[in-house]
Amino acid sequence: MEKRKYSIGIDYGTQSGRVLLVDVRTGEEIATSVTPYKHGVIETYLPETKVKLGHDWALQHPDDYVDVLVQSVPDVLKKANIQAEDVIGIGIDFTSCTILPVKGDGTPLCKLPAYKENPHSWVKLWKHHAAQKQANKLNEIAAQREEVFLHRYGGKISSEWMIPKIMQIVEESPDIYDAADLIMEAGDWVVMQLTGKEARSSCSAGYKALWSKEDGYPTESFFNALDPRLKNVVDQKLTRQLYPIGHKAGELTEEMAALIGLQPQTAVSVFICDAPVALPAVGVTDPGKMVMIMGTSLCHFILSEEERLAEGICGVVEDGAMPGYYGYESGQNAVGDIFEWFVHNGVPEHYQKEAKELGVSIYELLEQKASLLTPGESGLLALDWWNGNRSVLMDADLSGILLGLTLSTKPEEIYRALIEATAFGTKMIIDTHVNAGIKVEELYACGGLSQKNKMLMQIYSDVTNRSIHIAGSEQTPALGAAIYGAVAAGKEKGGYESIVDASTVMANVKDEAYTPIPENNEIYQKLYEEYKILHDYFGRGLNDVMKRLKNIKQSEVSDNGSRTVGVR
Repeated sequence: MEKRKYSIGIDYGTQSGRVLLVDVRTGEEIATSVTPYKHGVIETYLPETKVKLGHDWALQHPDDYVDVLVQSVPDVLKKANIQAEDVIGIGIDFTSCTILPVKGDGTPLCKLPAYKENPHSWVKLWKHHAAQKQANKLNEIAAQREEVFLHRYGGKISSEWMIPKIMQIVEESPDIYDAADLIMEAGDWVVMQLTGKEARSSCSAGYKALWSKEDGYPTESFFNALDPRLKNVVDQKLTRQLYPIGHKAGELTEEMAALIGLQPQTAVSVFICDAPVALPAVGVTDPGKMVMIMGTSLCHFILSEEERLAEGICGVVEDGAMPGYYGYESGQNAVGDIFEWFVHNGVPEHYQKEAKELGVSIYELLEQKASLLTPGESGLLALDWWNGNRSVLMDADLSGILLGLTLSTKPEEIYRALIEATAFGTKMIIDTHVNAGIKVEELYACGGLSQKNKMLMQIYSDVTNRSIHIAGSEQTPALGAAIYGAVAAGKEKGGYESIVDASTVMANVKDEAYTPIPENNEIYQKLYEEYKILHDYFGRGLNDVMKRLKNIKQSEVSDNGSRTVGVR
């Protein structure tokens, strides 16, 4: 009997890292381990300091990423009771765009005493939105110059992307910019820790850093127009040497192998962003099938044979998600986070007590109660912008709205309205793709929400009027990462020659699917028309009250003596 071989997928999320051990010949998930980040998301004060962060900051500690490797990799080996030499490859996915300034050897600046009290020396998480001013400046200059790259990002660059975050460092803390030998995506940095080599991903460069396979990065003239100090940012802080998805970045160093319990020279894949990594894990290797990664936020991903201009897409990259296709990314900044916010801030104590008495979670209780409602019954409508809008408006300064409240409104009605709002947001994204000539025939969903909340998935099917297939794995990004690890290992080592070959064997999708209920879709279409009116009124400049309120808030915080600039 042929000895079983395994691949390890490492999925770095917002709050934790997950390691998954997979049999490369069957796709069977053998063992999993989760390591929560000790420092979580840093939003108020820098660790072990009195340095207060400004509005919309979101940082992390790089040690937390190493902890995932050191704790969870040995844990899955122990749980599975396998030998280290039977692991042939490692794949990495990372929530992106998450960046950090480092020295040439990979040492993060925040680890050096001279810089640790400067917030700009720390990891800027994907949902760090404090660079909106810089994003606005970039978009204005790019539009004036008629930069060709803009159309690949729906006409507007998000504050979450790499270049606005680098601009913020240059403008607010030039000493950190000067001290950094490199500014890296966190996923590339983890690969560097594992292999000792800098091998950056073309996936993240394309989706998050304005690079394209055809044109490369924008010109020095463009970067100079942003800020003369950025003229040579690509050659000084980034790199022009990029590697495609599925490529072997390098091999595990002896030092790191000893630290995490694997064999030296184990193949390590180039890192891939957390949205496209899900595609091969659910068997999506051709156009027409939109994958939704549903968690705290929601990423949408779809393949197309052609490059099309679509408003508000986060990026379109040739070969960025599957060789031979253009991969389109879009998303919503908050989905699960909105529901969590409501549970923590809007659910009365007697509901919590009722859930405890019934032996269910508060989410399960709300789902039970909300499932008894019919579409439109609550009279509520919301805009799902609790954390700004990524697609299609690309504006982090927008905020949420809940319309139709009365003295008789119940918590479950609000809960359902919030779910419906996120579904309307997804439909807006789908319609934008379709209007641009990108076919969206069916949906595939993965992530915690798709596994836990049947009512939510049925609402999404009813609102979008499309069937939804559900991932068979509860850790789809990690499974996708493991598939890339098997490809990096190659056929000679027991892996695969291509992503499609690996996906054919290792993908996991449930047999059953959600299908739209016609009468529900009819009502939701009426509500969606109202949603679009609110969407355009508050989101396209007809009424900028959300931004005015945000300015008043920031002014009041500043006047009250809070330190809103995160530098001492």
